[in-house]
Parts: sequence; C-alpha cells; structure tokens
Amino acid sequence: MKLALSALAALAAMIAGPALAQQSPMPEELAWKLLELGRVIDPPKTAALYAPLQQQEPYPGVKVARDVKYGPADRHLLDVFTPDAASPARPVLIYIHGGGFVAGNKRNPGSPFYDNIMLWAVKNGFVGVNATYRLAPAFPWPAGAEDMGSIVQWVADNIATRGGDPARIFLMGQSAGAIHVANYVSHPEFYKVKGGGIAGAIMVSGIYDLTASPAGDAELAYYGSDPSRYTERSSLQGLVASPIPLLITAAELDPPRFVAQFELLKQALCKRPSGCAHAFMLPQHSHMSEVYAINTADTRLTDQVLEFVKSVE
Repeated sequence: MKLALSALAALAAMIAGPALAQQSPMPEELAWKLLELGRVIDPPKTAALYAPLQQQEPYPGVKVARDVKYGPADRHLLDVFTPDAASPARPVLIYIHGGGFVAGNKRNPGSPFYDNIMLWAVKNGFVGVNATYRLAPAFPWPAGAEDMGSIVQWVADNIATRGGDPARIFLMGQSAGAIHVANYVSHPEFYKVKGGGIAGAIMVSGIYDLTASPAGDAELAYYGSDPSRYTERSSLQGLVASPIPLLITAAELDPPRFVAQFELLKQALCKRPSGCAHAFMLPQHSHMSEVYAINTADTRLTDQVLEFVKSVE
C-alpha cells in the first residue's frame, strides 16, 4: 500500500512539475487521491475529499439571502452573499454551476458547495450571486443563455441596493455553467442589458465548439440531435468576436475533451486583433476539485480570478 501511495505521489509530482510539487498548496495525500480518481467527473467522491476543508453554516460576518426569484420558472432562483458590515459598492461575482445540462443546483442542503465560492467572493471584496437555471431536456437550447440574460438583468437592476456595483459584474461558470456563460457572451441576441451587462466572463472547463468532437448524451439533451445546427449554437466564433474580456481555464486532470476545448479556444482567441485572452491550466486538479477547492488554502485558481478582475478594472 505504501509503495502504491508513493508511486501515485511521485506521478502527481511529475505531472505538476518539480518546482510546483514542492510549493503546491495542495496536500500530497489529496493530490494522489485526485490522481487515483483520474480524469473522470465524480462529484460525490471529490466532494467527500473537500467538504471537510470547507466552512459550515452559520457564516460569521456574511449575510445570505436565499432563493431570490429572478424570473418566473421554478428554477429561476439565486442566492446573494454580502458582508454584514456596510462597505462601498463592490464588484459582483455571479457563479453558474455545472451538471451536464440536465442536473445540478446552486446548493444542496447539507453541502458546502457552492456556498464556498460565495464565501470566497465576500472575503475578497465582492458581492456574491449564486444562481441556478432551467434544465434539459425539458428546457433545451437556448434556455441556458436566456437564463443568463435574466440573471444579469436582475443583478444589474437590483444589486446596488445590496452593496454591489452594477458596472462591475463578472459572470463565472464551470462545466455546463461555463458553456451557458460562453453561449451568453457569444450570442448578443440574448442580452437584456446593453453590451451584455458584464465587465468580464470567467469560463472554467467548458465546451466551446460542438463540431470538434462527437456530441454526448448531455449535448444531445440540450442542443438537439441535428448536427447542422451545432456551429451556430457553439460559442467559439462569437467569443472570438466579443469585446467582453475573458478568462478561460481548465484542470490538468480534466477529461481529455475539456483540455482539448480549452486549447482550441485559447488558440482561437490569440488570433484576435486585441491579442490573447487570460488563459490558465490549473495544475493537479480535476474537473470537480477545481471549484470544490475554492475558499481553501489552495488559491491557484482564485488568484487568477483576482488578477483578471484587476486587469479589467
């Protein structure tokens, strides 16, 4: 057993690189457990690793407004996280969860996810907004992009009374959430606020070109089975054309398709006259650990988010 663990730790160090392995804020035991899980999407097993590292309610110094309605559908709900103490108008971080288009929620009872992202946001000077959206197959394309437009509109109209700055809204999504964010940014027909209403978009492990690889069950449920529509429903071309600042990331242990899509978008964005977007490959992490680790001692992803926000402001 010890030999097996040592081999996994050595492989983790090899993947991350010698210097990073020595300086990594990820405990060695956690690194090999993620490596042992492999390049899979496994929320329950990954959550079990990270839940003990996260805060539990109540959250000192933070006010939480739960299940605020932003539209008429049952899942048109968001949570708003603000500091207890009054402060000048803060930038706003909207977080959009994943779930393969057909599942997922902004929060499940008893789970610290994705309150962890909101707590990090408040600690780092933001107002946090954690939103959910309608799901496929009952609500296929373009329901996700439409819901992003409604979320941004609600925040733009209401966040000033909660201490947020409507001129500094950042929209962040992971996995299917990143795809919805990308579809929103890349398709201005879904904007309900002039110019899209956001100062920047952050996309963590998304899919941007549906034509680059065969569609899976999740894509078929949301985008439909007609591949002739996939180019127009993809976000790649619209992201390249968009003036909205972008941060794109993927995880080193993401399933290969997500890594390939990250590289595809990264290279495409570098061909813009304005130059490359902010792009970052997150070492040692997997598809779920990248966001489950937010608000722990591992700040490698959130450091990039803060750097991106400062560069835009």
